[in-house]
This record gives sequence, C-alpha cells and structure tokens, in this order.
Amino acid sequence: MALASTPGRGRLVGFAVAASLRAMAYRLSAGVSYRLRFLGRMPERLLIAPTDLRTADPTMADEIYSGRFSLGGEVVDVGRRSIFTMPPPSENWASLLHGFGWLRHLRASDMTVARPHARLLISDWIALQGRHGPVARQPEVTARRVISWLSQTPMILDGCDHAFYRRFMRSLVGQVRHLRVSATNAPAGMPRLQITIALAAAALSMAGHERMARQSARWLDAELSRQILPDGGHISRSPAATLELLADLLPLRQTFTARGMQPSRTLVAAIDRMMPMLRFFRHGDGSLARFNGTGDTPFDLIATVLAYDDARGQPVPNAPHSGYQRMTAGHTTVLVDTGPPPPIAVSGEAHAGCLSFEMSVGRQPMIVNCGRPRPIDRKHRRVSRTTAAHSTATINDSSSCRFLTRPGLSARLGEVILAGPGHVPVERGQEDGSIVVRASHDGYVERFGMVHERRLKLSATGDRLEGTDTFLTEYGQPVGRRGRDSFAIRFHLHPTVTARRAESGRGIELELADGEIWIFESSPEPGIEESVMFSDVHGTRRTEQVVITGRPQQQPSVSWRLRRVAFRPGMRLPEGSMRP
Repeated sequence: MALASTPGRGRLVGFAVAASLRAMAYRLSAGVSYRLRFLGRMPERLLIAPTDLRTADPTMADEIYSGRFSLGGEVVDVGRRSIFTMPPPSENWASLLHGFGWLRHLRASDMTVARPHARLLISDWIALQGRHGPVARQPEVTARRVISWLSQTPMILDGCDHAFYRRFMRSLVGQVRHLRVSATNAPAGMPRLQITIALAAAALSMAGHERMARQSARWLDAELSRQILPDGGHISRSPAATLELLADLLPLRQTFTARGMQPSRTLVAAIDRMMPMLRFFRHGDGSLARFNGTGDTPFDLIATVLAYDDARGQPVPNAPHSGYQRMTAGHTTVLVDTGPPPPIAVSGEAHAGCLSFEMSVGRQPMIVNCGRPRPIDRKHRRVSRTTAAHSTATINDSSSCRFLTRPGLSARLGEVILAGPGHVPVERGQEDGSIVVRASHDGYVERFGMVHERRLKLSATGDRLEGTDTFLTEYGQPVGRRGRDSFAIRFHLHPTVTARRAESGRGIELELADGEIWIFESSPEPGIEESVMFSDVHGTRRTEQVVITGRPQQQPSVSWRLRRVAFRPGMRLPEGSMRP
C-alpha cells in the first residue's frame, strides 16, 4: 500500500531496515561455525520441572494416540505416517505442532500407553530434526518447545531407557544453545520475552548451569523492563498477552524458589503489576475485554493464574501507560480503549479500536468489540482489526489506523500498523456522583481534518450510560458546513443480546440473556444492522449492532444513552437505585 504521510513512510523504512539486520544476524548466529562457540558439556540430569499452568484435556490424548492432531482449529489425520512428515495445513498449525504444547494432554491421560507414546513422538521429532521446515526452527517456536519439554519431563523421562534419555538431553541442550545465540535477533515483543523465559527455565532445570541461570535472569530482567509497562500492561496493549505471560512467569518464579535462588526484584515486581492489570481487563462474567487481538477467554487458565494472586485487590480504574480506562458502578462495567497503537515492531496483532468500549451488566456482556478470528482466517483477521469492527465511530468507513497490507512487505514484516492516532488526551473525573471519561484521538486528521472526541458518563448506580461523540477540526473548532464526509457510530452487541424497536417507536430495546432490558436512545435515530462476533475457538457467530449515521458537517456532535428499564426477577439492586 502507498503511504501518504512522511512519518508513516519513515516508520516503515526504519522498521524494515531493523528487521533485515535482525534476519541477517539470525542467519549468522544459526550457522554451525557460530554455534560451536557456545558448545559446553551436556548436563547429567534435570533437577526440576517447571509447572505447566495450562489446562490439559485427556480426550485430546485419545485423539493424538489415534493419529488425529487437532491444533488451532485445523485437523490432520496421520494414518500410518509420522505427524512430522505431514504437510502442514497452515503455518499456525505447524507452529503449534512443533511447539509441543499438546504434550500436556498426554500427561493428563490415564492410558498406560500415554507415556511411551509421548516418548515415541519426541524420538520421531528428534530423528527428523534435520528435515523440519523453517517454522520448527523459529526461535519463538523453539522457546515454546523447550518450555513444553521441560514442564513435561516427569512424564517423558519416567521409566525411559538410557538411550532415549541421552537423545532427549542432547536435543534439548542443542535447542537451548540455539536460543542463546538467536535471542537478541528474535522478533520484538512477546516472542523475545518468551525466549528469555525459556532460557531461564532451562538453566534452572539443568544441573551445573548456575552461571547460565544468572545470565538468563539478567536478559529476562532487561526484556521485562522493556515490555511490561508501569501499570502492568504489556507493550503490545493486548489483554491476552498479559494472561499468556503470567502463565509462563508464575512457574518461573516458583522454579527460582525451588532451586534456592531468589527471583529478581524486576521479575517479582512485573508479576505484582500484571496481576491487578489482569483483573482490570475482566468483565463481570470473567471474560477479558476484546481489545488489540484478544479473542475468547480461556476461563480455566485465568482462574488458575488468579489463584496465585495473594492480594486479590480491586482493579485500578485508570491504566494510563497501557491506554485504558475502567468504569464500574453497581453491576455495570465499562472498559474503554484510550491509547494510541503500540510501537510498530509489536503492532502486528494490534487493532484500530481507539475510543472503542465494551460494556457488561453483572455476568451479562452487552456491548462488545468483534473480537479475534482463528489465525487461519486471514480475510476476517483483517476485518477484525478495522475500526468498523469496534464499538466506536468511523469516518467515511475508514479505519483510524493504517496497516501494512502490501503482499511482499507484509509477508516479511507482518501486517503492522504504519500510522494511527498519535495524540490521545484523556480526562477522568466525577460529575454528580457519576464517573466521567473524556478522550479524543487524531487518527482522522491527516485524511479528513477531523478529531474524534468521546465523552462517557456512567451513573453512580450503573443503570445509565450516557455518551457524546463529537467531530472537531484539529484546532478544536466545530467542523465547517462544507464537505460530504459521513460518520457511523457503532455499538456491536454480544450474540446473547436481542435487539428490537422499542414499543414507543423511539429507541432500541436491548434484552439481555437473563431478561434484563435496556433502552438505547440517540439523535439522530439509531438503526439495527447485522454484525458478527469473531471467535478463535468457536468460529464466527452472527449478531447485531446498533448504528448511528450522519454527516459531521450537519451534526458535529451526537448524544446517545443506554438506560436500564427492567430488572431481572430477584435481582439485588445497588444502593440508591430505583425501579422504573
């Protein structure tokens, strides 16, 4: 795609040059002559196995034993061949296969053949190691494989013969050495942080690697300082990233303690900041807000992770470094994206959802963003990242961010964000006991000369949310009357919400799954349109959206409100609220 802006072009050139240099350094570091510098003795034994917090499914073990590998929504039947010689249906499937996370399912199985079958699969992978495709050798995939092998060693090594043990250890050590020389050249963000976690876990697990453990701990501290923000969010601004990293960092902290080593202050402080941030992103039903690449919430994993939170404190209302606001009153929770896109190097999964919000009432989700589709669904993946897939305003059906979609470049660099909101001022306060958040972004200034400003006001009892969306010039003045620009303010509904015209003829009635009813009102009159909710687990589901359309030149400010008009039977009301 062509870039109209010099800053956007400059960001792309700088990012492309850095990526090229990193790729050259990785090819050099992966060479045999370079790897030989890091040769050392193979440890005689493993001292400890890091805990695996992710939930295992014994039924998956049955499928694996029968030769059926279901990974990331795609299934491959092996037949009589090796799974590692089968052509992968997608790169995502291949990365999950070679990451070996599926070993946990075999460990959870009560089949007597589970352990020998796990060893057979690992032996098969080791024997074919020189024939694996490039995905298996990627540093981030290697890191996942090292963590998986280490955490499942009680199953893998229990009862094995000496020959298998030597093959396993030789391969494991070789992969760790590969990670050591390629860590600094790995992609920025989550992949690089997971590599440092894998290196620290390996050094702690292997006998006689105390020096490597200290070195890995320093690398880990450096990455945590770069990637975990002061409020506990991840630099990618993804709620899902916070959960995934905690699932790896908590066992690592335990491993330090089990080895009689004190985890660093940086590691402990990062976990202590991330725990309340995880609570920050949760709705009343326990799900994570669907911002910046977050899809379906793994409730079992989030429950396991939160069980490690000794403080169990209330989430903070304001996350200024991550760029989010949380409004909670009565049974109502509203989460708002009030931040610019993340740095270009970590924006490959980020969305153009600035000023979008999600709203839940008790355990019932109501207003949502469209979420994240399965990784194999590339068409819908692009759609899910657009502004129109979020509960916010668009101008001329365009996104507030611009993505790299040129085929050659995007295949090499990823579909990163090239340009988007750069200035997102936020104000938070109270008005007559209500919570008020006001924010704006300049993502439309370059193309349309307009700033989008949103003001949200949640009543003290949580039974009313009032909003105002305003379109201004970049100098804060009302938009002139010339021009034919159009806006669409979207409110995507959760699939469990039923929308219909109110009996009064004005507004839209929203019925939640438990029978509670809210009315949406605005001027101009809102409409009901089709929408979808993407799911990286269940696929795409049809739903609806409330939409307000108009022209900013004719109506530069649009006010709307959501108010509760009927309670579900037996509901305990917040103090001070009144039944209609």
